[in-house]
Amino acid sequence: MAQEGTSRGYTDAGLMCPYSSLTTKELQQNWREEKRQERPRWLLFELPSHRVRETVFSRHVVYEIVIMRSGSFDSHRVSIERRYSDFAKLHQTLLDEFQEELDEILLPKKLLTGNFNPEQLLERRLALQDYIAKLYAKRCVRYSEHFANFFTHQEMKKAHNLLRAGQFTQSLELLQLVLEIQEKLAPWQSPTFMVPTLAALAVCHRDLEKPEEAYESAHRALPAVRRYRLNAMEYHAPLLQMLVDLGYSLGRPVGQMQEELMALRDAERGRVDTRSLKEIVVHKFV
Repeated sequence: MAQEGTSRGYTDAGLMCPYSSLTTKELQQNWREEKRQERPRWLLFELPSHRVRETVFSRHVVYEIVIMRSGSFDSHRVSIERRYSDFAKLHQTLLDEFQEELDEILLPKKLLTGNFNPEQLLERRLALQDYIAKLYAKRCVRYSEHFANFFTHQEMKKAHNLLRAGQFTQSLELLQLVLEIQEKLAPWQSPTFMVPTLAALAVCHRDLEKPEEAYESAHRALPAVRRYRLNAMEYHAPLLQMLVDLGYSLGRPVGQMQEELMALRDAERGRVDTRSLKEIVVHKFV
């Protein structure tokens, strides 16, 4: 019997060995794939362009920042625009928290003359690209909420302003951009980092009468909220309520989530947020 079990790919413990029927070549390919997945997906930041933005009262330069994964072709390169003043604000915020770690990292100096000279702008752009790379190389910065917010806060605030104005399609486009950026930054951020974005996406999809997309966004946010309730407690009951409501209309099983919602309200009586998910979302980034 032992020989029969071994020939069928069982270990001495009686468990199936998943690699027993694979050829040496297939084993090597699996091993390489596992090693590739274990490697950290580092990010690269490029500043490929800049432009002069003019308003009635001001004229300033904005720099395009492209964020991409290293190691392979990244088909989901995303970009944002930031002014020099945004870099300066980030630098000061990081210095306040990590003074000693950032002693050797200098923000490129502000141009006092020739602000719109093409050669000086090119030099400034390359210097800012190098600056972001040096910041990212610091572990404390990679894991900093301030660093992540530099790439998402402006877009999140604008998206929520659009949502409050009922412009759900425009809000949705910005929120999807934010989510792509957050997915790239996620390995170094709190597991609840994307919860506000997913909640806002769920609200937009629901108001645009896209219940499937709303359900998927809310459902994706739920595991992090369940596990890290102290960081995202206000979302727990509202997410469950939306999922139960949408689940009924979509014919999804909702019994377990309904029981969870009832148990949560019984256990946390007086402390569970009774607002709807939309009410929570519209008060964010005010």
